[in-house]
Order: sequence, then C-alpha cells, then structure tokens
Amino acid sequence: MGNLRVDDVSLTYLSKSDATKALVDIHFSVENGEFISILGPSGCGKTTLLSLVAGILKPTSGTVTLDGIPTSSKQANIGYMLQQDYLFPWLSIESNIKLGQKILRMDTPQSKDSALSLLEKVGLLDKLTHYPSQLSGGMRQRVALVRMMATNPSLLLLDEPFSALDYQTKLKLEDLVATILKEEQKTAILVTHDIGEAIAMSDRVILLSARPGRIAKIFDIPKEIRGVLPFEARQLSSYTELFNEIWKELESLETNKG
Repeated sequence: MGNLRVDDVSLTYLSKSDATKALVDIHFSVENGEFISILGPSGCGKTTLLSLVAGILKPTSGTVTLDGIPTSSKQANIGYMLQQDYLFPWLSIESNIKLGQKILRMDTPQSKDSALSLLEKVGLLDKLTHYPSQLSGGMRQRVALVRMMATNPSLLLLDEPFSALDYQTKLKLEDLVATILKEEQKTAILVTHDIGEAIAMSDRVILLSARPGRIAKIFDIPKEIRGVLPFEARQLSSYTELFNEIWKELESLETNKG
C-alpha cells in the first residue's frame, strides 16, 4: 500500500523567549502509486514537512498517517533518499544495498534477489564488488535509490536527490527513477527547488507559501505530461505553459515574503 494522510499539521519551534511557526495547517493526501512534488520559496519548510511525513519530527498539532498508521511508528515502512548518497565507503556496493535489509531483518534469499534485480535495472549489477569511491556521483545516487527500495518501502521520500549532479546526469536519473517507481507502483514525495523537475516527474505539485509554510496552491499535472518520461515531458507545450504558471505563482510568493 502507500496511502498517506497529512491532516491539519502545524509545527512551531519553541525557545525560552520565542515561538516560531514553521508550518501552519498543512492538509493533503497522497494515494497509492501517486507521485507528488513540493515546491516553495527558500526557507518555507519543504524539508521540515518531509521530516514530519517521515516521522522524524513530531507535529505541534495534526496527524500524519500511512495506511492508517502514524508515520512515527516503527510499523510505517518509509524510505528516504537525500541529496548526498551516504553510502558507507568501507562497504562494497552489494553490502551497501543490502544493509537496510540486514538491519530490519529482511535479508531473506528473496529480498536479496530483489535487491540485485533492482541493481540490474539501474545498470549497475556489474559493480557489485566495487566500492563507492570507484563510482561516479550519478552511479552512487543510483545505488542509494536501490538501497532505499531494497526494503520495499510503502512510501518513498526524495529530498532534492538530483541537485548535486550535473545537468545531463540529472535528466537521465529523472527518467530512470520515474520509470522504476511506475513499474514498482510506488508512492513518492519529492522535495525540489526545480520547477521543471517537479512538473516532469509528478502527478501533482504542492506549492508552499513563505514561512510559516502554508499550502498556497496545488497543481494537477496534465495527462499528456504524466504519460511520458520526464525528458520528453519537457518538450511539450503544456509543460511550458504550466512552468510559466507555477513560476509566476512562486515569484508572487517570493515578492510577498515577510
């Protein structure tokens, strides 16, 4: 499964002298197999929201559940992929991708075979005995993707996973990730500052206002964009139109910030 519910979530940071609102009244749902992206001005709370969804942070008010279970529960199976790959340099690629399975005691012959199958899908099965230092940045991120998916999470959280890569590698990885997530029917949330990436990869885009972050607008991605790979989507006229619309909304939020 992978049905996420974020119900009226707010987060306030408290100090001895002050209370700072980070997010206010965030409410949305993500259906099984759906891919959404979160955009917004710098400092609006995108990564904070992802941490709340992951159960790393606890909301001041409201609830976050995955298939009816609080995401802070150990029962909630959530995968997290960051800008940095955080592969263990002293472990081989094979050991890195199977580490999560081992920690969660999921290292059955079937799950190990599944991890190797995923590694083959991303074109790195021949790198099993290599170490992270022997791989390029794009290859390392592909390994990080496999490691995340090897535990078969119900929800995948992607926090700007392509932003440190060169543009050509980034575009190739967008296509690869989009293809695999659709094949595996995974539910996913992407945090990004890249409007084009959000449009090309998503079913919906959630735009947050400046801090305190609120949902300013939700954009539904047209069917013709969702039906093709991200690289192809960027060539469509409907992509350009939506890009300009979101750009104007984002510019307005930036202008009104503070």
